[in-house]
Amino acid sequence: MERSLRSVPTPRSGRGGVVITMFADLTSAELAEVRDSPRRPVLLLPVGAVEPHGPHAPLATDSIISTGMCERAAQRLLGDPQLRVLVLPAVGYGVTRFGGAFPGAVSLSEETLRAVVVDICRSLSAQGFPRIVVVNNHFEPDHVATLRQAVADVGVGYLDLLRRANVARLTDEFRSGACHAGRYETSLVLADRPELVDHAAMADLPAMPVDMAAAIADGRADFLAMGMTRAYSGAPAEATEQEGMATFDTLTDLLVETVREVGRT
Repeated sequence: MERSLRSVPTPRSGRGGVVITMFADLTSAELAEVRDSPRRPVLLLPVGAVEPHGPHAPLATDSIISTGMCERAAQRLLGDPQLRVLVLPAVGYGVTRFGGAFPGAVSLSEETLRAVVVDICRSLSAQGFPRIVVVNNHFEPDHVATLRQAVADVGVGYLDLLRRANVARLTDEFRSGACHAGRYETSLVLADRPELVDHAAMADLPAMPVDMAAAIADGRADFLAMGMTRAYSGAPAEATEQEGMATFDTLTDLLVETVREVGRT
C-alpha cells in the first residue's frame, strides 16, 4: 500500500508540479536551491529501533511512528512562508536490549548510536543545514539518554516526548507507562501502515498492564523480567485506526511547535 503523505500536487514548485518533502528524493541541485532559498530549511531526523513489538506489530514500529510524524509535520508546514521542512532518511536502529530474549531485537551500542547521530548532524550543518530536529519514538532509557547527549553535543533540536508537558498531551495508555506495542503504538501503526499489523493476533491479545517506567525503576532490565512474556504491554486489542489518526494529530502538533522554535534560531 503506497501512502500519499510523501508529497502533494501543487503548482508552486518541484518537479512535475510536486513539492518534495523527503530529503533523499531531491537532487543535489534542488537541495542547493532549498539551502539558498529565503525560506529557512529545517530537517527532521526520525529515529527508531528494530525490536519485537508483540506477536502482532512490526519490528519497525518505532521508526514507522517517527517517520509518520515527520511526514505529517512537513506536509502541514508546506505553506509556511518562512520555513521549508524536509524529512531525512530514518535512523532505524537504536539501543534496544530489553527485547533481547525475542527474535528481531537488533541493538546498537550507545557509542555507535551517538556517533551516527552526531556525524549526520555535523555533516548536514557543514553543508549549510544547521537547523535539525531529532524525532524519537523508542523509549528504552539508555537509548533516550544517548540521544539527549548527542543533540546536546551538536546543538540541534530534539522533540522529547517524555517531558512531562508532552506526556500530558498524549493518551491515557501512554501516560500509564504500559504502552509498548499496546493500544497507543498499535493504533499509530494502524493509522500509517495497517498492512503490517497482524489483525487476528492483535484481537486475541489480553491486556497486559505492565507499568514499564515503574518496572525499570525497580531494576528490571528486560521484557521477561517485567512480565512481558510476549513482548508487549498495554491493550493492543483496543487499538483503532481512528485513535491512531487522532494521536498522530497531537504528535504532529508537538513537532510543528518544535520546528517553529528551531526555525526561529
